[in-house]
Amino acid sequence: MRIMIAGAGIGGLTLALALHRRGLDVTVFEAIEQPKALGVGINLLPHAVKELTELGLQLELAGTGIETSSLHYYNKLGQAIWHEPRGREAGYSWPQFSIHRGELLMILLSAARRELGEERIVTGRELIDVSRNDQTVQARFRRRGDGNVQTETADVLVGADGIHSALRRHLFPDEGMARFSGRMLWRAVTLMEPFLDRRSMFMAGHQDQKFVAYPISEPLRREGKALVNWIAELRVDGETPARNDWNRQVAADVFERSFADWRWNWIDVPAVIHGAQAIFEYPLVDRDPLAHWSVGRVTLLGDAAHPMYPIGSNGASQAILDARCLADCLSEMPDDPQAALARYDAERRPKTAAVVLANRQNGPERVMQLAEERAPHGFQSIGDVISPEELRAISDRYKQLAGFDRTRLAARS
Repeated sequence: MRIMIAGAGIGGLTLALALHRRGLDVTVFEAIEQPKALGVGINLLPHAVKELTELGLQLELAGTGIETSSLHYYNKLGQAIWHEPRGREAGYSWPQFSIHRGELLMILLSAARRELGEERIVTGRELIDVSRNDQTVQARFRRRGDGNVQTETADVLVGADGIHSALRRHLFPDEGMARFSGRMLWRAVTLMEPFLDRRSMFMAGHQDQKFVAYPISEPLRREGKALVNWIAELRVDGETPARNDWNRQVAADVFERSFADWRWNWIDVPAVIHGAQAIFEYPLVDRDPLAHWSVGRVTLLGDAAHPMYPIGSNGASQAILDARCLADCLSEMPDDPQAALARYDAERRPKTAAVVLANRQNGPERVMQLAEERAPHGFQSIGDVISPEELRAISDRYKQLAGFDRTRLAARS
């Protein structure tokens, strides 16, 4: 079976490695000419780390990313709402990693080139058109260097080409732009003094005003420093920004006044904001779940299939789970790729759709929204506002929904 993957992001490269390990013939086509270690921080949850561990990558992840110890929620006044251990500290067999997205991408890219061969990771090839029949699928790629168009033929084409997926646009031409939440994100990294226990992440505020931060560099942690990924979020007026304005660099004065008094005895949020070298603006968007991902010998994966709000630290992790499931389906049904893609669709699409919809309702961050709604001026004790049982239930429900409930994950392993 010959498989083409459009997109050398986290999901596409994980899929390529998983397919190669199963003895399948795979080639990755990436639009960018020279992939670089760009971006900010992300989290890899234990169920995703399990899959990357089986690909032999855990030691490399541990060499650069932080093994996250705990997650803390606060209200806009810096009062503690809820905290819980994470990863191995919570009894999982695999850690949770907070890691620079670019570092993770380079780990996956190096592994793919090493295992598949340089010639199987083809860069500077932009997917522009697809045709298919019962026997094969043909994809046309434009070469970024000279504009020439090449046609490639395979048994299966997987679109792992992100939220602006060309393959999704081909399959669903009337879908339109991504769905804007009415909230804007400002993202950056800051080199600073460590906070909490040096391995924790925190979220403060509510759905209309939020600040998230966590360290992402294990080498700097060992030196007593912290490279901290942070996100500031505010509700704004207007429509979905034009695509060419996504991820643009902006000055802090666009949003910093809303966080001017967020100084608490364990963190100084204005100082974190001002310590960033570059700040990038990004709309909080997703897309409505699709009725199907797979059409004949073509399917979608990761953000191309189910873009979601970055709530619950789940986007990259769900793409990695997609990759494992799709690789299993294709390797178990090598003589019937269409049936394999249908099985993958039936297995992964309902699960990810549930996460997309849950994230629209704040997912596990609902604890912050409840605190804001019930005690907008603060509280003496969080137990007077939200019971420990309700807090625990919100956390547990989301873990089960997103597939990283510790008991079920241990049983599957």
